Amino acid sequence: MIRAVYFDLFFTLITPAYGKQNNEFDLLGLSAEEWEKYAEEPLLYRERALGTVSSEMEIIEKIAAGMPFEVSAAQKQKVLGVRRERMRAALQNISDDIIDVLGTLKKKGIQIGLISNADRIDCRYWKESKLFPFFDDAVFSCDVGLLKPDIHIYKLAMQRLGVPPENCIFVGDGGSNELYGAKSAGMKTVFSEALEVKDDESRSRIMAYADHHIKNFREILSCIGE
Repeated sequence: MIRAVYFDLFFTLITPAYGKQNNEFDLLGLSAEEWEKYAEEPLLYRERALGTVSSEMEIIEKIAAGMPFEVSAAQKQKVLGVRRERMRAALQNISDDIIDVLGTLKKKGIQIGLISNADRIDCRYWKESKLFPFFDDAVFSCDVGLLKPDIHIYKLAMQRLGVPPENCIFVGDGGSNELYGAKSAGMKTVFSEALEVKDDESRSRIMAYADHHIKNFREILSCIGE
């Protein structure tokens, strides 16, 4: 019997998409691909997501430090503002399907948790989001110093809600090997392509650790026996 459903945040519940203009990379004269190369550099990403780089401006400064040109203090401040706004908007632009499913889970008495690799900017507006009222707990990597797929972040999340692994299910898009981590922790797993469709190679790799595969968010209800 499922007593708790845990969700990944990015590309499972929200998509922090870039706009047509006034993005972080536009302010610096970069392409989106160039910006992502600097912003998501693996070592820096790990530091951000573990909370080692703890202040929001320090995150931007670290990203800028990896660029082959000088970024002014004024530019850094603007980039931070744009990045904050992009994350805030993503947490407000939630589909009706997601809201309806979360509401159904609550009505059924199922606890809802979040397990997310995120930095300080990513989770800044969590408590103001449309998702927040539905969640019983949220574990952000930058707060606990643990990253998916480390088994301990899943164990911590389950401990905080007081539900054993056999009564838990984890829903995610499969990034960061998160389904492998959840399955290793004893959870049932759901691979969701409701917000982002993977390429064939990625899908095949993720499916190795998925108990269920959904392409529509409402299918989650069938995964818990609805």
